[in-house]
Amino acid sequence: MSVATRAVPARGDAGRGTNVAILAVVIAAAIGAPFVAYPVFLMNVLCFALFASAFNLLIGFVGLLSFGHAAFFGAAAYVTAHAAKVWGLPPELAILLGVAAAAALGLAIGFIAIRRQGIYFAMITLALSQMVYFICLQAPFTSGEDRIQAVPRGKLFGEIGLDDNLSLYFFVLALVAVGHFVIWRIVHSPFGNILKAIRDNEPRAISLGYNPDSYKLRAFVLSAALAGLAGSVHAIVFQLATLAGVEWQTSGEIILMTLLGGIGTLVGPPVGAAIVITLQTQLAGMDFPVTVLIGFIFVACVLTFRRGVAGEVIEWMRKSSGAT
Repeated sequence: MSVATRAVPARGDAGRGTNVAILAVVIAAAIGAPFVAYPVFLMNVLCFALFASAFNLLIGFVGLLSFGHAAFFGAAAYVTAHAAKVWGLPPELAILLGVAAAAALGLAIGFIAIRRQGIYFAMITLALSQMVYFICLQAPFTSGEDRIQAVPRGKLFGEIGLDDNLSLYFFVLALVAVGHFVIWRIVHSPFGNILKAIRDNEPRAISLGYNPDSYKLRAFVLSAALAGLAGSVHAIVFQLATLAGVEWQTSGEIILMTLLGGIGTLVGPPVGAAIVITLQTQLAGMDFPVTVLIGFIFVACVLTFRRGVAGEVIEWMRKSSGAT
């Protein structure tokens, strides 16, 4: 082996080293963030980051555009809030119950919706989501427009009080980290490869012996469960569940976050969620309508970053490493 060959590190090793370094920086920033910024704001960002990532699992890696993902987020929030306040369940069990409810709802909606593709799939998810909205509006346990308020945060495992924002932040951070790890594991598994094959060329996947509807339904349920996890945690953090969680506008916001960050990337949706939540928070005191201003910013970003903010950065890094 020549000296030159031995001196040049493998490109894969260099890439893995870069990923490890980035991950270390992200972990350090996440741990130190609540000592710099308001923890409740950070928890709001974390919840919507997981929600957007759950939505991205469906659109970015399966190619299914859902206009009704707020149904899973909001329904899980209602179930968790009711379980914690009325039934007196501890936060971990209330959250698990909310996730289970979202998964069950995802199974029911997905079983109907995956029979169609494209805009028809999107419209079916929107219609069924609106049905969930009106159920939440009329159901006695949701309190309708009065919403479920004063949800107790409780004690984690009966020992750790979550009324302290700092303790709650690290609990939320752990759950969101687990949710993102699950998404990463799905994407980088044989199951995830089949999902991407169905997204890229469904007829070819069928010719190879796969049943696309079965895989789409499983991915839909997983996405719904992860969105439900985000909604359940959100209900515990803000101690309430409202109709805003199941409105179609919330589904639209998640689409915006994912597009802004970068569809089909693992880091894009969290980046998009952080941008949108930060803008909504910082611009809330303006007389000018916040939604209109965010719309202008979104259009500018779409025209400037065709792959999304994170997507463009990843593409630039890929080209830079390829050039070297």
